[in-house]
Amino acid sequence: MEPTHTLAGIEIVRFRIEHIPYVNDMNETFPIFGRLVPSFQDGVWTHTEEMFDKKSFICFPEDRLEWESYIDSDEKAIFLAFYGAECIGQIRLVRDWTRYAYIENIAVRGSHRGRGVSVLLMKWAEKWAREQELLGLSLEAQDDNLAACRFYLKQGMVLGGADTLKQAFNPEIGTTLYFYKRFEVAV
Repeated sequence: MEPTHTLAGIEIVRFRIEHIPYVNDMNETFPIFGRLVPSFQDGVWTHTEEMFDKKSFICFPEDRLEWESYIDSDEKAIFLAFYGAECIGQIRLVRDWTRYAYIENIAVRGSHRGRGVSVLLMKWAEKWAREQELLGLSLEAQDDNLAACRFYLKQGMVLGGADTLKQAFNPEIGTTLYFYKRFEVAV
């Protein structure tokens, strides 16, 4: 995939060795103002929203992975969004055993949120997944990250499951939600 300018001065590039210093730059605080409440009835997942009385802000810890393993790999990839020389966003993907492209992380600098950068990164994730002949996209989100859950739903993802034990060691996370976007597959 070659870099492209598809959104007002934003360039998406495939991760290379010189990008390692940028990897955690987008890890900034984000608002927690409500939760997505899943429900499973008659084999179908639905949800409602519960708004919190008070908004708070959190930040995920920095990722410490073997970044070199993402370079020139068919099994995983990172795409970075640049606005000029500034790295403003990233999406990190791994080929899952389920034949989905699992989105490990998607993040955009706070100063560039709401400008379509996340949408552009999701399109690149889908393009990569299709080039790898995968069946769709998948990811996990915390139920109290309502802004992210809303975004995933708006991108055509559907709620496919919930797990109350995955993060049981972390008293601040109640439920892990699983989102999927299945590609149309010709039979």
